[in-house]
Amino acid sequence: MKQIDIDDELYQYIASNTQSIGESASTILRRLLNMSGEKQLTADVEIIKNQQLTTASAASSVSVEPELQQAATDTPKTVTPVKQKNANVFNVLNKEELAMQKGVVGRFLFILSAFYRTHKSDFSAVLDIKGRDRVYFATSKEDLVKSGSSMNPKNITDSEYWVMTNSNTTRKKMMLHEVALCLGYSAEQAEKIRDYL
Repeated sequence: MKQIDIDDELYQYIASNTQSIGESASTILRRLLNMSGEKQLTADVEIIKNQQLTTASAASSVSVEPELQQAATDTPKTVTPVKQKNANVFNVLNKEELAMQKGVVGRFLFILSAFYRTHKSDFSAVLDIKGRDRVYFATSKEDLVKSGSSMNPKNITDSEYWVMTNSNTTRKKMMLHEVALCLGYSAEQAEKIRDYL
């Protein structure tokens, strides 16, 4: 297998087109480039149909059939997956990349970064997640350092937010669980995300 370097913008585009957790970058690119022919087109139309039906049933009873019929009959050369209206961190998290992160702290920051990319406008809600005596999230390193000793603050990648990382794995899992809940995920989804750590 060959490795290539890509810029951050292209990487974000590829990651934003992830359709399932654990999907490799090669699989995503094959789908986007329609390299596996008609079989891939049929599979993509089915995936789009399932995503739209899920989104429609969650939001309201929106009809998606005309768009699907159009997608199935036009057979374009490139199929771009329809993005769900409701942002979902599961569409951004990639298990392969998660596994490549260095240690628990690396995975913790990677998951928080995925939350930030998915929920930029609502992410400030994490500032309300606090311990009994400690602040877990802040908008500056200094604010975390002031709130307690041995905080080991780390920046959440590509954001203005900082997180306290000097806690045990159980506490980090609890923090991820709370982040998921405050961003609107169900308890079941929050547990799934927590278990990624």
